[in-house]
Amino acid sequence: MLEVVTPRRPIAARRDADAADDALGRVYREHYGALVGLARLLVDERGLAEEVVQEAFARTWAGWRRLHDPADPLPYVRRAVVNLARGKLRHRRVVRFRRVEAVPDEMSAEARVVRDEVRRAVLDAVGALPGRQRECVVLRYYLDCSTVETAATLGISEGSVKTHLHRALASLAGRLEALR
Repeated sequence: MLEVVTPRRPIAARRDADAADDALGRVYREHYGALVGLARLLVDERGLAEEVVQEAFARTWAGWRRLHDPADPLPYVRRAVVNLARGKLRHRRVVRFRRVEAVPDEMSAEARVVRDEVRRAVLDAVGALPGRQRECVVLRYYLDCSTVETAATLGISEGSVKTHLHRALASLAGRLEALR
């Protein structure tokens, strides 16, 4: 007598889940560090940045059917990271404000002081930018996204990205003139 085994999930659903696992696994392996860096620049806290990225991956997996291009989930994950970071910043404004402490390196005290002063000045200048300009600068110059990728991640036009970048760079040039 033949025993009929019925799968717990339909075959098509298993294929979708397997495709999601493969694609997200690839994005995780190749882009996790950059995504954490993106989130950290937006929220100023490494632990919170890692939490944001993990949540972005979980939400991408859960919303797999909403992806426009399931073969390349990176833009969806990036957008989720940016949106979750915005939410964390809104929450932080309500609850508290906390700055990230510099992590000490293995270098001379003088070099560390100079490096930290320059880094802090740049981070403060980027942090002082309006939110949309800051997001454009971080995506374009930290993650090295093209203007098209930046526009897609933020859900704005490419022209808006260029305008925000132009204004942000002009503002940063004025603020960082003393470092020269």
